[in-house]
Amino acid sequence: MSTAAPGKLLAEREITITRTFDAPRALVFKAWTDAATLAQWWGPKGFTNPVCELDARVGGAIRIHMRAPDGAIYPMDGEIREIVPPERLVFTNNALNGNGNHVTEGFTTVTFAEEGGRITLTLHTRGAAVVEFAVKYL
Repeated sequence: MSTAAPGKLLAEREITITRTFDAPRALVFKAWTDAATLAQWWGPKGFTNPVCELDARVGGAIRIHMRAPDGAIYPMDGEIREIVPPERLVFTNNALNGNGNHVTEGFTTVTFAEEGGRITLTLHTRGAAVVEFAVKYL
């Protein structure tokens, strides 16, 4: 496996997702900032999160291990960069290999806008492959 030179990314992709919820903004924000709640929904359908840790403060760590239906574990880590309850959450998110090295590196901003009793959540994330095999996953 070849690793990108420091500062060199092998591939990069950005995506923005917007969803509207009929729920209190504080509850939707909590779904993103409370580890027990986050563990209930994070990841693809059929996955579970046997490890889900989140220190919801600037500089706080994120650590999630997603378990696929076939039992494979997909670990990730990150750091909270900005948190403005209940309006904004910014964090890094990095997929890890079995040795704990970064496979992809990501940067995500989630905003929670309230209007007319509804919450519009906007997620903007940028991911970059930092090892060759990860390019096909972006």
